[in-house]
Amino acid sequence: MKKLILLFIGILSMPIINAQSISDALRYSNGEIHGTARFRALSGAFNSLGGDISAISLNPAGSAIFNNSYASVSLSSNNNDNDTSFFNGRNTSSNSDISLQQGGAVFVFKNYKEGSNWKKITLGIAYDNTKNYEDDWFSSGTNTTSIDSYFLNNAQGLRLDEISALPGENTSDAYAGIGSAFGFGNQQAYLGYDSFILEPATFDDDNTVYTSNIAAGNFNQEYNYAATGYNGKIAFNLGAQYTENLYLGLNLNSHFLNYERTTFLFEENSNVGSTVTQVGFENSLSTIGRGFSFQLGGIYKVSNLRLGFTYDSPTWLSIEEETSQYLETIRTESGSNVLQIVDPQIINIFPRYRIQTPGKMTASFAYIFGQQGLISFDYSRKDYSNTKFKPTSDSFFASQNAIIADNLKAAATYRVGGEYKIKDFSLRGGYRFEESPYKNEATIGDLTGYSVGLGYNFGNTKLDLTYDRAQRSSEYQLFNTGLTDATTIDNTNSNITLSLGFRL
Repeated sequence: MKKLILLFIGILSMPIINAQSISDALRYSNGEIHGTARFRALSGAFNSLGGDISAISLNPAGSAIFNNSYASVSLSSNNNDNDTSFFNGRNTSSNSDISLQQGGAVFVFKNYKEGSNWKKITLGIAYDNTKNYEDDWFSSGTNTTSIDSYFLNNAQGLRLDEISALPGENTSDAYAGIGSAFGFGNQQAYLGYDSFILEPATFDDDNTVYTSNIAAGNFNQEYNYAATGYNGKIAFNLGAQYTENLYLGLNLNSHFLNYERTTFLFEENSNVGSTVTQVGFENSLSTIGRGFSFQLGGIYKVSNLRLGFTYDSPTWLSIEEETSQYLETIRTESGSNVLQIVDPQIINIFPRYRIQTPGKMTASFAYIFGQQGLISFDYSRKDYSNTKFKPTSDSFFASQNAIIADNLKAAATYRVGGEYKIKDFSLRGGYRFEESPYKNEATIGDLTGYSVGLGYNFGNTKLDLTYDRAQRSSEYQLFNTGLTDATTIDNTNSNITLSLGFRL
């Protein structure tokens, strides 16, 4: 096992951290309630229905619909199928995992005092997985842009003595010292120089001009992406029923996230004049975060019709990140192939920063057909252009926030679900459509999905099973500078969810 050394990269170097970009801000701000099997079977169209543990995390007034204390737990099998295209290359990959999807309970306290309009209050706690990062894919193709452009863009204008090792200094000490003194961008230039990709115009300390030892032409490139982790949300709920028609609720939410990603680019060429013919570049990112939000919601009954409304506050997240890197090259020297490995065995630890994700409004209605079934519709709107890195006074964060405002937009989500009961059996189905958060919808496209499920009521216990499937296309940019070409990904996500619910 490699010995890893920890390196704290100071605040002065934060403007060139690779991990803080519009795509990362969006990754942490666009989660959704995955929920119980019944919740998923109706494609999440539960804002005006309530009476489900996951519905509490959607509309806090939903807890007051319960007549008895209730609990549920859900397991889900998640599968991701990715079809990737990168120039002339086409590839397919698939991965799956099983996870705890949700768990929670509601405690109902009825008011038996005569003449009081407050019929009951409810206290609840609900855990929901709001995003599953488990994913891996592979892309390959022939490109005319080399990874050398990434190192060149980071190096140009930097002094040679600020991107090179001191006499007798080893790789770990040089990488750590350069990162501590000058920041992440200088580290990238050091990797390019120490691997012989970069060639300085002169070997003077004050040199600031560099060329590449990789000649122009065609490059066979392979890119591997592997990620794991999740976003979770714990809602602490207070609900109440006023008269026979009005249900009110409040959630105080604790958010937490854990995201890990490793990418590896392999490039080879046989271009005339190339000294470096192969490059392997690995980057790893580890992110943890904590946050807070609140929700206010209401449900109003008019005969068989239910109307729902929810306000979700912004989520205020505190994020910490770590990165590590590895680079190897093969170069031709005196007619022989020479392997050059630059393995700093350093973990860069960056200062904590904050993200404010946008708030959301949801309006809905549902019609209850007595004991026979129901149909429900939800509409929500979230303005992703309001996503912000903080502190906003930081010049780099201010520039990123301007990019977010210019590229993201308000997006609507439409959900419709229905349920039909045959004695103790319930047949369910749903459909959802989520608009792209990007003005350029090629970056992330619209999402369409459907769901089917069934349930059986044993009396005090309920068992539900659901299958749901969603499709979305997106573009993944390989690097933030230089090699900025994107892989197109057609993703199909499918889930099988099993829930057990019971009266307490």
